[in-house]
Amino acid sequence: MDEKILVVDDETAISDIIKYNFEKEGYFIDTANNGVEAIGLTEKNDYDLILLDIMMPKLNGFETLREIRKNSDIPVIMLTAREDEVDKVLGLELGADDYVVKPFSMRELIARVKAVLRRFDSKEKKDDEESTLKIKDLEIDLNKYQVIKNGEVIELTLREFELLKFLANSPGKVFSREELLEEVWEYEYYGDIRTVDVTVRRLREKIEDESGDFKYIKTKRGVGYFFGSDDGES
Repeated sequence: MDEKILVVDDETAISDIIKYNFEKEGYFIDTANNGVEAIGLTEKNDYDLILLDIMMPKLNGFETLREIRKNSDIPVIMLTAREDEVDKVLGLELGADDYVVKPFSMRELIARVKAVLRRFDSKEKKDDEESTLKIKDLEIDLNKYQVIKNGEVIELTLREFELLKFLANSPGKVFSREELLEEVWEYEYYGDIRTVDVTVRRLREKIEDESGDFKYIKTKRGVGYFFGSDDGES
């Protein structure tokens, strides 16, 4: 294992225990205690993932994530000390791949990191065999992790792409939010299904027409979401 992770937290005790436990798992760990330092490190080093605290001096986690996303699609897991729904939703809307609420168990955090890295690594290990889904005016390149609509490339986060790919591979089949969390996020969120709604909303903003008549990601009221059939509810 040679993955390198940047841990960003102004509480040294938390950074130290994360560093200790992840190095035992075989990861290489750098630490930063504020957002400014974190941005500087990401400009100098290639990281496989960032664990990013929200409440920090100089730049908070949201501001730091916004800066990182200007130049990089590196996976980011937010660490938040609050159960506040607004914090979680904002992090996802800014492009975070996941979030973990403090206090967390180290086993849970390691599992989350492995799940995100597994998803991200898969796009680097695709073979050369062409694999493109063409649906209406949308092209989904499964090897390049690229989405094109009307000849223009649409920038998606890894999680948005994975959700789109999963739904598009089973057009017309309705999936509950819990099923999507299990299949796309690869673990249970224990009822925190708002994550799916936020990701669907962001995805719709990027791939659907401005008319608001959803033709790709549709809703089955009271159940969940499905892709691209001509019937059902939008």
